[in-house]
Amino acid sequence: MEQSTQPELDAPLGDPAMGGHAGFGLGLALARPERKLVLFDSEGDILMSLGMLATIAEQAPANFYHFLLDNECYATTGGQPVPNAKNVAYDKLALASGYPRAHAFEEIGDFARELPAIVSRPGPVFVWLKVYPEVENEPIGRRSRWQTRSREQVMQDLRGGLGIAR
Repeated sequence: MEQSTQPELDAPLGDPAMGGHAGFGLGLALARPERKLVLFDSEGDILMSLGMLATIAEQAPANFYHFLLDNECYATTGGQPVPNAKNVAYDKLALASGYPRAHAFEEIGDFARELPAIVSRPGPVFVWLKVYPEVENEPIGRRSRWQTRSREQVMQDLRGGLGIAR
């Protein structure tokens, strides 16, 4: 599954990285400040690493665009509800952690209208999006694989796309 028009720059981390997506994204943003870094994160991931919000805000990478897809459940592990899911204001957590800008959207039309302005300004910016859950209830080992590249291939493709020699 391609996630962009430049799949060699897509770095899907997969299920085992829960809690580590923001740190990985921050590292890439700091390593390549001339390129925009767009991170699609989840509320489960953020809740496992809340300290990353403050770390990202402190480092203040102008090329970092942090999108949180909030489906109110741990879809990867069977759809268990996220604690206090309806009351956590992730945009406010980001602002309180020091992000200079944060947005919250529940309607796709509002998001589509605002997106060009959001990505035209420097980051770091946090964008909280409410989405519908899609829960896979098959055991992880029996699920159809959406990621067809191995972790090693993803990293090799990413290095090549960024022009990084190994």
